[in-house]
Amino acid sequence: MKRVAITGQGTINALGADVTTTKVAMREGRNGIGELEIRDVERLAVKIGGQIKNYDPEALFNRQKISLYDRFTQFALISAREAIAQAGLAFHGELAARSGVVLGTSGGGMQTLDENYRSVYEEGKNRVHPFVVPKLMNNAAASHVSMEFNLKGPSFTVATACSSSNHAMGQAFNMIRAGMADVMVTGGSESMLCFGGVKAWEGLRVMSRDACRPFSANRNGMVQGEGAAVFVFEDYEHARARGAEILAEVVGFAMTSDAADIVMPSKQGAARAIAGALKDARLNPEDVGYINAHGTGTAANDKVECAAVSDVFGHHADDLMISSTKSMHGHLIGGTGAVELLACIMALSDGVIAPTINYDEPDPECALDVVPNVARDADVQVVLSNAFAFGGLNAVLALRKV
Repeated sequence: MKRVAITGQGTINALGADVTTTKVAMREGRNGIGELEIRDVERLAVKIGGQIKNYDPEALFNRQKISLYDRFTQFALISAREAIAQAGLAFHGELAARSGVVLGTSGGGMQTLDENYRSVYEEGKNRVHPFVVPKLMNNAAASHVSMEFNLKGPSFTVATACSSSNHAMGQAFNMIRAGMADVMVTGGSESMLCFGGVKAWEGLRVMSRDACRPFSANRNGMVQGEGAAVFVFEDYEHARARGAEILAEVVGFAMTSDAADIVMPSKQGAARAIAGALKDARLNPEDVGYINAHGTGTAANDKVECAAVSDVFGHHADDLMISSTKSMHGHLIGGTGAVELLACIMALSDGVIAPTINYDEPDPECALDVVPNVARDADVQVVLSNAFAFGGLNAVLALRKV
């Protein structure tokens, strides 16, 4: 099987409009969650989120393109541009044919859906824009990325709720490893911070009204975010042959299904995914230095995740660092695993462990080293990225320092 390198990364999220700004914010433990600036926010019970503020699409796309691009597609394209520029790739000929894109999303064109429901049901209009369907479809971002960069290989979208990005990146990893592609542009994007998107999540009663506090005893729910992160996964030897900078190596992936409950997580399902990623990467538990946790800030998720980590790692769990960057950028639902992979790469390439901010009170059921409130310098060789979704769909990636 072929080795898989990461040669480019790009992002836009509540912490920053690019990778450098995001990494600085993570190092500083900056809070990107604030008051929402959306239409009808006064009708919401939850009025906070990890929203990208001062965003001007017309500075980045012409009006014709904006008529085709939902906000989640715009975020994916912005991130892909940065990632591919860093990788230094141009896709022509055989390379174009052996390169593709697989992205994760959960809500897809939620902004477009929300706007057009208003138009038809609230304003009573009988016609909508002819591009509504291609704008809101979940594969829109992947399709537009493939078109902008001439990616003619396998291109598709994965939608597995909060695990979408990890599942997408896992598929990209497996395709390169199996020799199906030389380069895959992969990650995830989400923009559900509109009235309909937030109102729907309110109904689940899992949302905090003040802050995201993963693993803290006084946590009271998750906080939504928005944005994207995109990476260039590349055949390791292909990257070396062209002299590319390799940011990290993807060495393992596993996915499991709880087959139990649509919203309540399962310790067994999470543990099998973590253990499966280690087995796939041929790693021992003691090799892992850091885990970027799913860590939503809900009582059930945090407790189950800590129990699963303890089960898999045994005594080594006490020596692990495990943090949730959702405390800073919010939960990007289908895009969240991609933004969190930035923290994993930062841990390997920069030796900086992003903190879990807003940590106030120890919880005996989350008695692990959650890197509370302040980033930490540490030399780690292997990291894991956890994603556990509604529907009981789990996906874990393993990365190694190069």
